[in-house]
Amino acid sequence: MLKLGCHVSIAGKIYEAVDRAKGLGCTTMQIFARNPRQWRKGGLAKEDIKIFKEKLKKAKISPVAVHIPYILNLASAKNSFHKITIREFTQDLIEADELGADFLVTHMGSYKGTTEKLGLLKIVKALKKILKNAAPKKTKVLLENTSGSGHWLGYKFSHQKFIFERMDWPESVGLCLDTAHCYAAGYDISNSEGLNAVISEIDEEVGLKYLEVIHLNDTKEKLGSLKDRHCDIGEGNIGEKGFDLILHHKFLRTLPFILETPKETDEDDIRNLNLVKKIYNDKLE
Repeated sequence: MLKLGCHVSIAGKIYEAVDRAKGLGCTTMQIFARNPRQWRKGGLAKEDIKIFKEKLKKAKISPVAVHIPYILNLASAKNSFHKITIREFTQDLIEADELGADFLVTHMGSYKGTTEKLGLLKIVKALKKILKNAAPKKTKVLLENTSGSGHWLGYKFSHQKFIFERMDWPESVGLCLDTAHCYAAGYDISNSEGLNAVISEIDEEVGLKYLEVIHLNDTKEKLGSLKDRHCDIGEGNIGEKGFDLILHHKFLRTLPFILETPKETDEDDIRNLNLVKKIYNDKLE
């Protein structure tokens, strides 16, 4: 069975996101638990968390991912900023766990002002502190691959391997694969040869058992452009053929697929969700 959903808004009350996801026909979903471009200004109300969990159970939406705010940087070369990131990330993980979220997805961070290796070591240091202090009962932290723009880490899976090795391969950390980022980083997943090469690299560097979520996004940017720009499914260079391969790949097809495609109205999500369903179901007929 296809596990398909999208990133939904938490406007109003956080539990309203569940209603939005249900209304779109999602069976999985992703949210920001707070404003993604601001420092933390407080926590979620206990009653709102309770209602969120009740609605999730009733809607039968699973798994649920929370995306970390954009402003945090696990690899920051500035010690003061790094300490703030650890502090806020810890609270975000505690809150995601209280919400009953399965995953907390994070970009790996920018090493600007230092080196890739030092940036990766900063991530290891940060994650060790965060996991120790938050001690999540359920929520797993997922490292998302990036397009490789600027000084961002995570554009090749040896980066994730570096972190996993130094954390002794923790069960509390996993991977999130973004298809648009993958293509922009130079992996041609629009064809079976390129897709299989990515899957093999993930398996060799980290292990497929750590791959938990797919961010399903197309991109009009050129292969290896390093530009992080998403577009509607089938409208970019991955194309419907590429998504057909991804959705039916033997190692990916049982994973949750979450759309982060451009959105102005719900109709945009509905259009993309319906196309993914069509691509998936056409193969079964």
